[in-house]
Amino acid sequence: MTAATRPAAPAALFAALAGRWRVVRAIRHDDGTRARFEGEAAWTPEGGGLRCVEAGRLRAGGPAMEARRETLWSLEDGAVAVRFADGRPFHRMDLGGATAVHDCAPDRYALRYDLSAWPRWSVRWRVDGPRKGYRALTRHAPLP
Repeated sequence: MTAATRPAAPAALFAALAGRWRVVRAIRHDDGTRARFEGEAAWTPEGGGLRCVEAGRLRAGGPAMEARRETLWSLEDGAVAVRFADGRPFHRMDLGGATAVHDCAPDRYALRYDLSAWPRWSVRWRVDGPRKGYRALTRHAPLP
């Protein structure tokens, strides 16, 4: 699927997330340290939405370690609601590629989704606050 054939309707684009994706995330902390995650994300149908499970290896200066996280994605009023695995709200974004914000007082997460090169897509993170400070770029590419 190329950017030209990206599903136009929000429901079709959301449904196209189902499946397996290669994930690469580069993280740059404000103190200059860097980390890198490489792995796979699997979006599987659950209830009326999708459960995303990311699993792979995270290298942050020392030996690589296993890393995993889960989120729940649902289509709500033409936008995607992303929740933590326990159902707590994380953020909402529209499927055209948009910014999203999660306030986790006293820190703030700002995300920008880019779906313009579908089926390859990315998310830029900017996290600021007294407890956390980093920038991250996560790239997704479909797996066969």
